[in-house]
Parts: sequence; C-alpha cells; structure tokens
Amino acid sequence: MHTVWKGAISFGLVHIPVKMFTATENKSISLRYIHKECGSPLNYVRMCPVCDEEVEWEEISRGYEYEKGRFVTFEKDELDALNEETGKEIQILDFVDLEEIDPIYFQKTYYLSPGETGSNAYQLLHQALLQSGKIGIAKVTIRSKSTLAALRTMEGCIVMETIFYPDEIRPVNQVPNLPEKMEANPKELEMAQMLIDQLSGPFEPDKYRDDYRHSMEALIQKKINGEEIKIVPEQEKSNVVDLMAALKASLEQTEATKNKDKPSKSAAKNTSADKETASAEKDAESADSNTGSKAKEKTGEAKQAAEAKQAAKTATRKRSRKATVS
Repeated sequence: MHTVWKGAISFGLVHIPVKMFTATENKSISLRYIHKECGSPLNYVRMCPVCDEEVEWEEISRGYEYEKGRFVTFEKDELDALNEETGKEIQILDFVDLEEIDPIYFQKTYYLSPGETGSNAYQLLHQALLQSGKIGIAKVTIRSKSTLAALRTMEGCIVMETIFYPDEIRPVNQVPNLPEKMEANPKELEMAQMLIDQLSGPFEPDKYRDDYRHSMEALIQKKINGEEIKIVPEQEKSNVVDLMAALKASLEQTEATKNKDKPSKSAAKNTSADKETASAEKDAESADSNTGSKAKEKTGEAKQAAEAKQAAKTATRKRSRKATVS
C-alpha cells in the first residue's frame, strides 16, 4: 500500500506516530474523450481567456472569488504555512459510542499503522478502544483540508473514518415533496413487512457485484478482439399504480428466486416417487420374465406328454396287427 500521510495520533499526553493508507479504491472504468476524426485523445490546457495563451504552472497562484469577478490570491508558501500551523496530528477530542453517529456523516476510510517507534503506544490505544467499545472523535488536516474523523478498531487495525462537519450536512427539511404525515395502509404495511422478512439475512458483501463495471469490461474486451457489438434494447418497466399488486408481485418473485436456489420438498417427493415407480416397473418386468419362463416349461412338459401318449397308441396298434396276421 502507498502511504498517503504521516503524522501522529495524540490524546492527552500520549503521542503515537502513525502512517495512513487509503482503505478503499475506486474501480470505476475511466474513459477519455477522443477526437472522432483522427482517433486521438484530447488534451486539456490551462488557457488564460484574457491573454489568450497557455499558462505554465509556475505562473499560477490560487484565489478565492469573494464577489463576481473579484478575487483574493494566495501564494503557495502562504498556504504551506497555514498547513504547518494545523500540524500533522490526529488530535482526539472525545470518545463516544459508534451508534451515536448517523452514517450520513461518514466520508472516507483510512487504515492507520504504527510508525517506526510507535508500536507499543499503538497497541495500547487499540486495546483501550476495543475494551471500552468506544470510538475516538478527532480533528485532522489532510491535503490542506481540515476534517473531523472517527477512530475505531477493525481486525487488529486502527481505522480512521473522515466525517463531515455538522454545517456540511444539508438539513432534511430542504428535501422537496416529503409527505407531512407518514401514514401507511395496514394491509400494505403488512405485505411490505413480509417482503422485508423474505429479503432479510446476514450481510455478505461478496455476493454483490458491480454489474455495470463487469459489462463494461466485457464490452471493452470484445472491442479489442474486433467482435461485433449488438446492443439489445432493454424493455421499459411499466409504472405500477396499484401498490398492493406491486407488493404481491414482489413477494412472488422473491419466492420464485429462492425456490430456484434450493430444491423444493415437492420436487424431492417427486424424485422419491419416480425412484419407487422405476423400482416397481423393474420388479414387474422381472415377474413377467419369471412367469414367461414357467409358462414355457409347462408347455414343454405338456408337449412331451402328448408325444409319449401318441407313441404308446402307435405301439398298441402295431401289436394288434401282428396278432391278427398270426
């Protein structure tokens, strides 16, 4: 991992040197703008609209527009001095319960590891946070921006979550068209609760995937391989006016999806019945075979008896003829 910040955690008189690493990464696919005529990627230049010329980095300062078209400017050394005043320190101000912080405040996650000389103090803070069940609320400056942060433990590591200041959170009452009274039809509410129950389960992050990114990667590979791309138009979803019908359809769809993943009891019974039927058919075939062989044996015996009887009659006739001649 690449170190993005070096500094120290401080609470009371305890000083813990740490290194900071970005805990998450953006895997969005970046596309560049291409000139259709020649296929070249476009460049972006720093142009001055008044002088009509490209401006080099060393000729650029920073400015704040306090009125339309009027700026106060700052040189790099002035901004650097301001950063030095805030210091490279994660200063813990309070310890609170994690449940007290609404998720809307959370911004970005960083891993903190001990510096070369801070291992013991790092372990001490980690164990103290773990045993107390508390998280530390701190103030830190990263890349010229001062921010609040929450320090907590995760799998043997101290994790820092940057959080917004309260005045950076927009009030909910500014959201348009919110219903004044939150009331629901009892029947619809019951159906909605059933749907929630069916979709409830443990959080398994590995089962979720970025479908757009995977489709985009496949499309890119097809383009590289020179394959023909056919875009199938997606069927438009109809607006369901009947809320109860939508809930019922959702429940049926959820049940069908769950039944696909595991064999149903009726299917198991059918399988068992099929096995029993096949076994019975086998027994019947065996019985028919035995019956047939027995019938053949009886027919053979009757034939032999008839032949013996005929032979006896023939012999009797021959004897009577001999007696008449003599």
